Amino acid sequence: MLYALIPLFPLLAFIVLGLAGHVLKERAHLIAVPAVGLSFLLSVLAFSEVAGGRVLEIPLYTWGASGDLTIRLGLYVDQLTAAMLLLVTIVSGLVHVYTIGYMHGEPGYARFFANIALFTFSMLMLVMSDNFLQLFVFWEAVGLCSYLLIGHWYERHTARAAATKAFVVNRIGDFGFLLGILLVFAVFGTLQYQPVFSEAAGKAGVAIDLLGTFGGGWEVSAMTLICLLLFVGAVGKSAQAPLHVWLPDAMEGPTPISALIHAATMVTAGVFMVARLAPLYNVSPAAMAVVAVVGGATMFIGATIALTQNDIKRVVAYSTVSQLGYMMMACGLGGYVAGIYHLLTHGAFKALLFLGCGSVILAVHHEQDMRRMGGLKDKMPITYWTFIIGSLALAGFPFTAGFFSKDALLLSAWNAGALGQTLAVAGILTAGLTAFYSFRLVFVTFWGESRIDPHHAGHVREQPLVVTAPLVVLAVLSIATGYLGIPEFLQFPGSEGGGHHGAAATGIMLVATLAGVIGIAAAYVMYVKSPEYPDRLMNRWQALYRGSLNKWYVDEAYDKAFVNPTFTLADRMWKKVDVALIDNAVNGVARGFAWWGWMARLIQTGETQNYALSMTMGAVIILTAYLIL
Repeated sequence: MLYALIPLFPLLAFIVLGLAGHVLKERAHLIAVPAVGLSFLLSVLAFSEVAGGRVLEIPLYTWGASGDLTIRLGLYVDQLTAAMLLLVTIVSGLVHVYTIGYMHGEPGYARFFANIALFTFSMLMLVMSDNFLQLFVFWEAVGLCSYLLIGHWYERHTARAAATKAFVVNRIGDFGFLLGILLVFAVFGTLQYQPVFSEAAGKAGVAIDLLGTFGGGWEVSAMTLICLLLFVGAVGKSAQAPLHVWLPDAMEGPTPISALIHAATMVTAGVFMVARLAPLYNVSPAAMAVVAVVGGATMFIGATIALTQNDIKRVVAYSTVSQLGYMMMACGLGGYVAGIYHLLTHGAFKALLFLGCGSVILAVHHEQDMRRMGGLKDKMPITYWTFIIGSLALAGFPFTAGFFSKDALLLSAWNAGALGQTLAVAGILTAGLTAFYSFRLVFVTFWGESRIDPHHAGHVREQPLVVTAPLVVLAVLSIATGYLGIPEFLQFPGSEGGGHHGAAATGIMLVATLAGVIGIAAAYVMYVKSPEYPDRLMNRWQALYRGSLNKWYVDEAYDKAFVNPTFTLADRMWKKVDVALIDNAVNGVARGFAWWGWMARLIQTGETQNYALSMTMGAVIILTAYLIL
C-alpha cells in the first residue's frame, strides 16, 4: 500500500491548492513541489523493487459490481510502469521548479500549480492502472487537465480556441477508445489486464459480424477490431495523423505545460497504451501494420512541417509530432522496447528544448518568432549550451541519448520485414530532416546578428537559477539516459521479440548518423554561411514551401469538410428547430394558458347576478340532459 502514496501526494497538493490557493498565492509552490518530490522518491523505491522482474499488484477497493462486471480500483507496477513513473515524476518535478521562475508574478499562479498537480496525479494513475476502465477514467482526466492548462490564459481568444480544439479532437479519438473497451468486455467478460492478456491468444479466431443486425455477411477479427478501436484513442492522445492538428495549437499554453504535457508525458500516453496492451496487438498483425503505417506517416509529416515554421515553440511541437510517430511506428512493428526506450530519452531532451524555448521567450520579452531573435548565445550561455545538447540528442548525434534510442528504433524496424525496412528508410530520411530543422532553430535563434526589438535588446540576459537549473539537469539526462541500459531493463508482457539486431546494425547506425550530420551541415550552410540561400530556395520551390508553412492545409481541409458544414447546419437547425419548433411550442403553451386565463377572467366578474344566472343555466342544462337521457 506504500506505493499508493505515489499518486496520492500530488492529489493532496491539488486539494490543498484548490481550497487555499487564494490564500497561498505566490507561495503555492511550497505545497506542489514537495508533493512531487515525495512521489519521485517513492517511484525510485518502486523502481528498485521491480528491477529484478518482480510485479507489484495492489488492489485498493471495488467500485461496484453488476452481473459479470466488477469494477475495481487497483495499481499495477512492473518495469514498464516503473520507468514511466520515473519519467513523469522527474519531468514534473523539474517543471514545477522551473514554473516558480517562469510564472512569477502571473495571475493564476496558484491555479496553475493546482492544475499541474492534478495532471501529475492523473498521469501517475493512468500508468499504474491495472484495468481498462481505470485506464479510461484517467485517460480522460489527463485530457481535462490538458484543456485547463492550455487555456490557462483564458483571456486570450487564441488560448481558448486552442484548448477547445484539443478537447474536441481528443474526444473524437476517445470515442473509439471507449468502444474498444466495451468490446474487450464483450469478448473477454472482464476489464482486468491480466485475464485479458492471458486469454488474448486464445481469442485470435473469434470473429464479429459487423452487419449482424442487417442480415450479416461482414465478419472481422474481434482482436483486430479491438486493437484498431483502442488505437483510435492513441491517435488522438498521441497526436498521430490525421488527429495531430491539436498539438501545435496547444503551444498557446504556458511553456512549462508544453514541456510537461505536450512533450514528455500526456502525449506519450498513446504510445504507452499500445506497449502496455502488446499481448493484444501481437495477436493481430493487421492492426499492428496499421499502427506502424500511421506512425511512419506521422513521423514524416511532422518533420516536413517543422522545416518551415518560425514560431520557436511550434518548431519543437511539430518535432514532438514527428518523434511520437517514430515511437508508434516501432510499436507497430513489434519493437515495443525500442519505442518505449525512445519515449524515455525523448522525454528528457524534448522537455529540455521546450524549457529552453521558455528561457529564450522570457529573455526577449515574450517574443516567439525566431526571425526576431538572433545573437543570444553569448548573452544566454547556459540556455544556449543546454539547448545545443537537446538539439544534438533530437538529431540523434553520437554519444547522446537520442543516438542510442533512435538507432535502436530504426534497427528494430529494419528487422521487421519488408514493411519495416520501408519505414526504416523513411525513418533515416526523417532523421536528416530532424537534424536540419533542429539546428535551423539553433542557428536562427542563437547565432548571427541580433534582430531583437531595440526596446528590449538591452535587457536580454540569462535567466535566474530557478529557470536554468532544470535545464542543466535535463541536459545531463539527455546524455546519461543513453548509458543506463534501459532496453535491458524493460521487460513487460508482450515485449518479447523485436529487439534482435541483424548484420545490418552497423550499416543502419552509420547511415542514420550520416543523415543527421548532413542535416546539421545543411542548416549551417543555409542559415550561417549563406543566409540568402533559403530565400532563393523558397522562390524555387514555392509550392512545397507554402504547403509546409501552412501545415499541408490539413486544418483548412477540416474546416471545409467538417467545421464549416457543422456550423452551417447548426445555424439552420437553430432557426428551424430551436426557434420555429421548440421556442414556438414553449411560447404556444404560454399563449394557451394566457387564453384560458382570459376566458376565466370573463367568467369571474365578481357580480352576484351573473353567478346566479350561471348557476340557473347550469341547473337547467343538467335537468334537461337528465330528462332526455
